[in-house]
Parts: sequence; C-alpha cells; structure tokens
Amino acid sequence: MAKERQAWVVSVDMGYGHQRAAYPLRDIAYERIITANNDNIVTPEEQRVWRKFQRFYESVSQIRGLPVIGPAMWGLFDYIQSIQPLYPLRNLSRPTLYSTRLHRLIRRGFMQSLVTYTRKRDIPFISTFFAPAIAAAYHKRKEVYCVVTDSDINRIWVPQEPLKTVVHYLTPTDRAGKRLMEYGVPRERIFFTGFPLPEENIGKDASVLKHDLGRRLPNLDPARRYLTQNHGNLKKTLGKSLRRTSDHPLTVTYAIGGAGAQLEVGAQALQALRDHIRRGRIRVVISCGTRPEIAQLFEEEVKELGLAGCRGNGVQVLHALDKRSHFTLFNRTLRQTDILWTKPSELSFYAGLGIPIIIAPPLGSHEQINMKWLQRLGIGFPQEHPAYCDQWLFDWLESGMLAEAAFEGFMKAPTYGTENIKRLVFAKDKETVVFRY
Repeated sequence: MAKERQAWVVSVDMGYGHQRAAYPLRDIAYERIITANNDNIVTPEEQRVWRKFQRFYESVSQIRGLPVIGPAMWGLFDYIQSIQPLYPLRNLSRPTLYSTRLHRLIRRGFMQSLVTYTRKRDIPFISTFFAPAIAAAYHKRKEVYCVVTDSDINRIWVPQEPLKTVVHYLTPTDRAGKRLMEYGVPRERIFFTGFPLPEENIGKDASVLKHDLGRRLPNLDPARRYLTQNHGNLKKTLGKSLRRTSDHPLTVTYAIGGAGAQLEVGAQALQALRDHIRRGRIRVVISCGTRPEIAQLFEEEVKELGLAGCRGNGVQVLHALDKRSHFTLFNRTLRQTDILWTKPSELSFYAGLGIPIIIAPPLGSHEQINMKWLQRLGIGFPQEHPAYCDQWLFDWLESGMLAEAAFEGFMKAPTYGTENIKRLVFAKDKETVVFRY
C-alpha cells in the first residue's frame, strides 16, 4: 500500500468498543493495529498502569449486581466517567480531576514508548481511545486523529488546553461534536464522520447492506403491515434487493459485553424462547466474544434446555480466540441477523447497518446517552422483562415496528463512517472533504 494511504492505527484492550472501532481501519494500518496497553512495544511499567484501570473496569462491571459493594463500586466508577447534561450550552473547558491526572501521567512518560515507536514513520496517527491521541499531541506528533466511540463523552477525552490542541476529533454523532465545543475544542478540529462500521457489511454504494436489509425486512414484519404501507418508498430505496420472503429464519443475535456483564438476560431469553426455537420459528445467536468460560456456560444452558441440534440451527454460541477473529465472525453473523440485542455500547451504531436494536440495561452514563440516541431516532427499544420475551418480542414483530426501525436505521444512522474517516485522514485539504451518511 502506498505511503500516503497508511496510518498508525492505535486502540486499547478494554472491552470490545475501542478495538471494534479500529478493526474497520485495519487495511490502512501500518504494520498492525497497535494495542496501546499491551503491545510488545509498551514498557512493563506502562502496562502496569493500564492493567490497574482495566482490572477495575472489568471487576466493577461484573460485580455491579452484588449487594452493597457492587452498587458502591459501580457508583464510584460511573461518577468518574459521568457526563453533564448538554444543555444549556456553556463553557465546560475547565480540566477535571481525572483529566488533570491523565495529563500528569503523560508528562511523566506514560505512553512515551508508543509515541517514540510511531516516530519512525511520519504518517497520520489515528487512535480510537483518547489517551494515546492526547499523548501523541503532547509529544508534538503531527496529524493526530481521535475516533470518538460514544454519542457523548466525558471531559477526559480533551487535553488540558483544548484551544491549543492539534487533535482532530472524528465523531459518530452531532451531539458529540457539540460536546467537544463545550469542552473548548475549536470547531475546525471537529468532524462528524459517523462511527467506523465494517465495510464488508456495507459494500460499494451500500450494495451488501441493501441486499441484507431486503431479506431482513420480511422476517421483521410477518403481518406485512409496515411493508405494505411503505412499499413504494422501500422499493425506490432498495430496488431489487427488497424481497417478499427471507432466505433465513428469524434470527436474534444477543451480544455479551466485553466484561461479561448481563449473562442472566441471555439465559432468561433462551428459556422464554425455547418452544419457539424447537419449532424452528426463531434462531438465536449468543455472541460470547473471546470469553471461553461464558461460551461454555451458554453451551451447557443450551443442552439443559434441550435446544442442541434444533431445526434452523436453533441456538448458535459464537466464540473466538482473539478479538480480530471475533470481529470477523461477528460481522459475518450480522449479515443474517434480523435483531441485535445488546447493551447500548458502541454496537448502538450498528443500527446504521439496517438492524433494529433491543436495548439491554445500560452500564454507565455514556451508555444511557447512547440509549437515548437510539430511542430518539426510533431505531432501538429498551427490552421488556427477558423472561417474557416470547410474548413481547412477537408482539413487536406483529406490529411492524422492528421493520420500521431497521429501515430507519439505514436511513438515519450514519453508515459511511469508515469511508469518511479514510477520506478525511488522507485529504490534503480537510475543508474540501464532503462526508456521506
């Protein structure tokens, strides 16, 4: 690949969100996608700092449901990452305790090894986590880009002196851009690109996306209420991709978060849907990421419920050995997924692939804001009690609301974030870049 089409792509290994955002940029990554907290170029001392934060995040996510200590620990963590109301618009540029702490660590050499390593080639520096981007800018790296991974963000994403920052912020929503301006980032440093979605699920001029959506809609509207009322508009937009019947059984994919939270929701849903699964009325995919112990728990649950080997593949438990393999497998699975059931993490933006979202309980203020974003656009709906999803899920299907949400996600949620980011990063004149959504 030519030099002008390569960049340093940096992420962190905390949950899946930041690495999921980096994965679609793998084809422009020089050498590899660098994982800032555990790559072999990172010093042992720096890795120890990262591990402290990562252990705290994963532990509070997992024990949140425990009495007394769980809510207390989660409350502290959520306070650290809390986000103030956006309105009234005002000046929030004053550094917080935690942004000051990060800046102090950077001054003392935190992430110095990463910045030093990337100096060997003078190409753009793209990070899907705030800390490496701020560190790169502090050490005077040129062309630094930070991919924002939530619909709204905490002050810690911005350096001590935001008016002087050279970081270009690439946001998934207009709201995140407004927030950055409240934090003091100059308008010319903020670009609303959309979240980087997997291009293999989109295709040239959305050909793959339209193909998959056209076969998804019949499953989401068995009574054809929405499809009949809106046939003209659907046909105009999707063309030959719109089909009367699907090529796969109704499929719900339930995604387990990186910290392994919300296992109980998935187990309750399987129990509630077991008769429908046995009859081949619905297929359920449980995505366990890279957590073999979680995959084993669900495989045992499937056997206990007598769902192994059901027609239509019944229940499929997805598990991969590493994050890259997980993203590849997960993106392939989404092509025949009709409904994505997930907490409102970065996967909220996957509604842009024309997939309606069932929203599992959010963890933290940033996920609560992602949930509101989904609801405002009418492309995601908070779950009812999972033990009764055999009732409310099919009511939703009969109403046609999930088919409407799928099409509205395709129309309203940004789709071309990956393409927009690449065009911006490699453009000589940033002001001339026109984004697609």
